[in-house]
Amino acid sequence: MSLLRVIDISKKNKKGFELEKTNFTQAIGQKIAIAGETGSGKSTLLKIIAGLEQPDSGTILFEGKKVMGPLYELIPGHPGIAYLSQQFELPNFLTVEQVLIYANPLWDEEAEKDEKAKALYKMCRIDHLLKRRTDELSGGEKQRVALAKLIISAPRLLLLDEPFSNLDMIHKNILKDVIKDLSEQLNLSCIIISHDPLDTLSWADDIIVMRNGLVIQHDTPYHIYTKPVDAYTAGLFGKYNTISKKLATSLATILEDNGIASNTFLRPEHFIITNSNEPSFKGEATAIRYFGSYQEVDVLVFGESITIKTNIVNAKTGDFLNITYR
Repeated sequence: MSLLRVIDISKKNKKGFELEKTNFTQAIGQKIAIAGETGSGKSTLLKIIAGLEQPDSGTILFEGKKVMGPLYELIPGHPGIAYLSQQFELPNFLTVEQVLIYANPLWDEEAEKDEKAKALYKMCRIDHLLKRRTDELSGGEKQRVALAKLIISAPRLLLLDEPFSNLDMIHKNILKDVIKDLSEQLNLSCIIISHDPLDTLSWADDIIVMRNGLVIQHDTPYHIYTKPVDAYTAGLFGKYNTISKKLATSLATILEDNGIASNTFLRPEHFIITNSNEPSFKGEATAIRYFGSYQEVDVLVFGESITIKTNIVNAKTGDFLNITYR
């Protein structure tokens, strides 16, 4: 049985559809990322799954039972689903320990001595913050406390709406480790919304790409990245080359196909500068950009420009390079 089933969920606002017949399933323990431009319906979908917003039509099934929206529940939400929004709030002037105790009355003031509580505090990297007041915390520390506050209720599904968007790199990496530990050690299933491909490609089991309230592509990170269905999807996950049919045919002939003919959108790092005897084509370097650990080189090939990503090479504009595709 699936943990979560999203069935024909639709919602319309004054401007048109926010969501239109959205469908997907999630297995127990599965990690799903939702990507898409602002206004594509991602946050609305997450709130509907959490039971915090009412769809116009469709059904959310969690553990086989229907999730009722706020029209049918006096207190919106589902006890098995934890939702952390971008606008989370913590009570001011309380200590972290007090916030966590008040979140679950079953945890008394000695909760910090309980092994289960101590393990949660450690997983959320807040065990050193218990005596601090919430107004003395950084944004990243507050977010981890808010996350621990949700986990106290022992949810089975964790929904995170842009959890990394306002964090510096240090706190972002800490939160990534926290989410990883929570999902693995507590067997939590997770759905995350994020704009950053680096946050999703290395983390998710599946990625759902949304645009204008529709699911454009639902696939593994590998296939989303290497075989995007359109330019919109390709652009969400990094730089890409759009290869014309004419150029693809020419390169496929030279490279003895090598899979290049079947792909319209090709990533820069899949083009390799080579000095070996393997099949390759020549391109003139027209621009070189330095990024520290790699370079991007614009190359003119058969009258068309493509970008390749390569390690540092001793090349300059005007040079002709031997290039292959892998």
